[in-house]
Amino acid sequence: MRFVARFSGLLVLTLLSSGVLSKPNEVSLEDLKATDNHRSASIIVAQVMKRFHYLHTEIDDETSAKMLDRYIENLDPNRHFFLLKDILIFDDYRYSLDEALKGGKPQIAFDIFRKFRTKVESRIEFALNQLEQPMDFSVAETYLFDREKASWAETHQELDDIWRKRVKNDYLTLKLSGKKHEEIVKTLRQRYEGIARRTRQLHPDDVFQLFINAYTLVVEPHTAYMSARASENFDINMRLSLEGIGAVLTSENEFTKIQSIIAGGPAEKSGLLKAGDRITGVGQDIDGDMQDVVGWSLSDVVDQIRGSKGSIVRLQIVGKNSGQDAPPREVVIVRDEIKLEDQAAKSELLENLDGLGDTRIGVIEVPAFYRDFDGQSRGDSDFRSTTRDVKKLIADLTAKKVNGIVIDLRNNGGGSLTEATELTGLFIEEGPVVQVRESGGDLSIEEDEDDAVYYSGPLAVLVNRNSASASEIFAGAIQDYNRGIVIGEPTFGKGTVQTLIDLARMIKSDENLGRLRLTMAQFFRVNGGSTQHKGVVPDIVFPTAKWISDHGERSLENALPWVSIDPLSYDIGDLMNIKPLIENHQQRIAKDPGFQFLEAQEALLDTIRKEKIVSLNEAERKKSWDKREQLRLENRNKFRTSLGMDVISDDVSEDEQDKLDEEDEKALQSVMLKETARILADFIKQSNYQTAQNR
Repeated sequence: MRFVARFSGLLVLTLLSSGVLSKPNEVSLEDLKATDNHRSASIIVAQVMKRFHYLHTEIDDETSAKMLDRYIENLDPNRHFFLLKDILIFDDYRYSLDEALKGGKPQIAFDIFRKFRTKVESRIEFALNQLEQPMDFSVAETYLFDREKASWAETHQELDDIWRKRVKNDYLTLKLSGKKHEEIVKTLRQRYEGIARRTRQLHPDDVFQLFINAYTLVVEPHTAYMSARASENFDINMRLSLEGIGAVLTSENEFTKIQSIIAGGPAEKSGLLKAGDRITGVGQDIDGDMQDVVGWSLSDVVDQIRGSKGSIVRLQIVGKNSGQDAPPREVVIVRDEIKLEDQAAKSELLENLDGLGDTRIGVIEVPAFYRDFDGQSRGDSDFRSTTRDVKKLIADLTAKKVNGIVIDLRNNGGGSLTEATELTGLFIEEGPVVQVRESGGDLSIEEDEDDAVYYSGPLAVLVNRNSASASEIFAGAIQDYNRGIVIGEPTFGKGTVQTLIDLARMIKSDENLGRLRLTMAQFFRVNGGSTQHKGVVPDIVFPTAKWISDHGERSLENALPWVSIDPLSYDIGDLMNIKPLIENHQQRIAKDPGFQFLEAQEALLDTIRKEKIVSLNEAERKKSWDKREQLRLENRNKFRTSLGMDVISDDVSEDEQDKLDEEDEKALQSVMLKETARILADFIKQSNYQTAQNR
């Protein structure tokens, strides 16, 4: 049984499952040392990685040098704690971490971490002192908030100035959001004290996990180690039902960012959260205190957000299209269980649409590749699956005499490989769907062995940057067979398979040595090309694709590159010339308000992403914010006007704003879908014309 999910299962499960962790205790510096289990786990990880990882990478001095850089980066990603002289001292370890890993001597990692902890204590003491100092927001100075590529501070005085500006920036951000002095000081005091407290609570298992993952991440980004403690939590989570808000989180510049929204979950149903939004606060129940979570570790934020079905969590959100100084808004989510039926495929009929004429287009939205394996194992004859549900939807649409069908895979992050294969089989006679190459070099082929075709009419597949894994397998196969037109944005590019290895079982030990999530296979299309890194490039690419260079697999460090193997033998259909379709498409979107708004949004977001420096002058900062918000509002109202919707004033209430955001999001989702339908309608007309010409 293979599952092909877009993100690491641990991150998803941790967020979805009910929290049962007890509050961690602080760990003394003396207790921060490697254990016998750490030493054993270190040796096994090194051996497993070399023997079974897809790349079979050698652990050498080059690996050691990269490990050191990654470990320091994991501890101090924004270069706010260590000085250059500390880094130079650590350089003595640069070419010995490989031997420490293979020889089961991870104590070096603990030595570095203890130094880091003392640095954190010192810096937080300085930051708390700065809160008592007067701040002048009329002077012209700036703050570099993204220091990932900056030089290390050389002196304590230089680091003091960096922290002075950091505190000043944090204060100004809260001030511009409307908070009073006393509230700002209280919030920032809790934020800074929390950084020190959570650092003191890091257990030796946590330090060891950071060390091992400094190694795995320089090999490949989807391989990761779970310590004994993390493994126990993983087991607890697996036994619990999937309850929570239904989102996947990641960390970025001390913020917790929503990486993706899970189909059928409370977050998606609310319509109030989007991928790219940043979480700055978490509150429990309807009236619990809002906890500032800026600077928190990802796992600590997850612990705050997850919870039991029916309970309430409140999130303070800074929208993905907003800058660092944007005022947050509060979103209330009722945690719930994500049920199979909530992720089920569904259909709609598009007709009487501008540009379609009399053409009727059926749309089947596939949010995930799901399969009720429990029901199947019980022998249920009617167990749910993507393919079974889509079969029924095809029958319903065919009965409505549609002229063509669009399979909408936008934001589908993957699922069952079996379903990706069987769904492809609904549209082709028979043949290979995907090739899977294992770490040992063995090649297996997933095939459609059913020669029945359940739909043979005009077909389009709509994808975006968040379509991943199983979605890419399906879209790639449809494209390779020339069975339909793939439209949208290049997909995520996740073309690898991971498995979970219990390290203790490798040596038949009763100890809990943790687990390794290991990349052990790669997908290849039937044409020989991989879905890895490059993803599936559509036949007709939407203009928003210009801004996806920092998204998906292509944005991850050390991601496996795109490669190809020998193609398989398969029957390629005759897909008609799409050049006229591209020309018609480009003419339409050049004057389409929806695409104009999408491009304007992406351009603004790109500008915000590239900002690394902010002004600490209050008037200048407010002027910049107002200018950006005015531009955003103008673009938005232009789009709304084109649809006959009321324009938005700049003084709407928060509740009203949430409703307007949801309204606009639905309207924007239809922009790409409607254009896909028009492209398919053009294809149908062209096909009918050519068929008539050939008679």
